[in-house]
Amino acid sequence: GYDEGGQLTEKVRRKPYSIVLLDEIEKAHPDIFHILLQVLDDGVLTDSLGRKVDFKNTIVIMTSNIGSRQLKDFGQGVGFATSAKMSGSSTFATGVIENALKRSFAPEFLNRIDDVIIFESLEREDIHKIIDIELKHLFKRVAEMGYEMRFTIEAKDFIVEKGWDAQFGARPLKRAIQKYIEDALAEEIIKSNLSEGDKVVISHKEKAEELDIQIIKPVVPKEAAN
Repeated sequence: GYDEGGQLTEKVRRKPYSIVLLDEIEKAHPDIFHILLQVLDDGVLTDSLGRKVDFKNTIVIMTSNIGSRQLKDFGQGVGFATSAKMSGSSTFATGVIENALKRSFAPEFLNRIDDVIIFESLEREDIHKIIDIELKHLFKRVAEMGYEMRFTIEAKDFIVEKGWDAQFGARPLKRAIQKYIEDALAEEIIKSNLSEGDKVVISHKEKAEELDIQIIKPVVPKEAAN
């Protein structure tokens, strides 16, 4: 909050080579923008004790969702995009966001920002990569338990649909992975359906509201069976 300015100046005073991240800056108290003007303009900030704290070696990064609602209303908000759609809508999206920034922030504030980076919409392939990163840790844990795990493209698509939100982006993915994969695997383990050496294939059948878990037992050589 805006009443915690002392914490900011003290941390930067002790570690001047820092990165300050201000998330969703549009929600900040108006007093914050007066403080930032001093930082962005002079590179210094006066704390409550009257000391001037040097911000010249500090990188200030601000994030914002400004314009995302307007883009969503036009059907071009944060969501899946194809390459063709992205190339056609990029200029439009940039214009919408720039206009929204001008309506929301004072010119003297915007003019002191070095650069504005606009992130493109995620493609389905991007979400698949995020899922792969999240599943990497799960696969490692499963392997340590003595199981082999395989995940089909159809199963990934199902997680994409369940774990993607037009407003929150890819944030719900972890919850979807836990609900539809980790919890389902845990249930199989609790039921003693899994044994060391088993192969677990996770797939999805069309229109099903959950993933299909197939357990493949290792082939025991006849000599060993006898």
